[in-house]
Amino acid sequence: MPAQVKYGLVEGLKAKVERSKAVFVGEYRGMTVAQSTALRAKVREAGGELKIAKNTLFAIAMKEAGLNPLPEDLMKGPNIFALCYDDPVAVAKVLKEYANDKTQKAFILKGGQLEGQLLSLDQLMALADLPSKEVLRGQVVRTIAAPLSGLVNVLAGTIRGLVTCLAEIRDKKEKEAPAA
Repeated sequence: MPAQVKYGLVEGLKAKVERSKAVFVGEYRGMTVAQSTALRAKVREAGGELKIAKNTLFAIAMKEAGLNPLPEDLMKGPNIFALCYDDPVAVAKVLKEYANDKTQKAFILKGGQLEGQLLSLDQLMALADLPSKEVLRGQVVRTIAAPLSGLVNVLAGTIRGLVTCLAEIRDKKEKEAPAA
């Protein structure tokens, strides 16, 4: 019977891993229930989910999902796995912020995997420093719109100059015209 339970756990983890865009690993040794609940809520708001599972079961689920296995140094100790369903950058930001929080010393961020590519801790921190997807989209739109707005200003400048010139001619003719 216990083996059947483990098969069920692996199947559930496999489904979650297949759905996720990234998996980040952290060690949670010594975290209180309140701390882990707070971290879970923040990760959920960022579009992810935290799972605590045995390392071997998680490794089997990743293998069955067709992903590269995580390195052994990441898979040691009591690990918590962050599965990113929406924006991996947002989840990485939450994890980095929590790991760097001076009030807690229990959570240690280790590394992870993004779309099949292994990430070291440094790469994960660099990912967390990226702007969010919405900010990047805004920057792209601004970059595309800048030449267009420049063209509109140039075209409007010509029309503005014509209107100014016509207004000056009108004013000049009004001054020259005899008062009736």
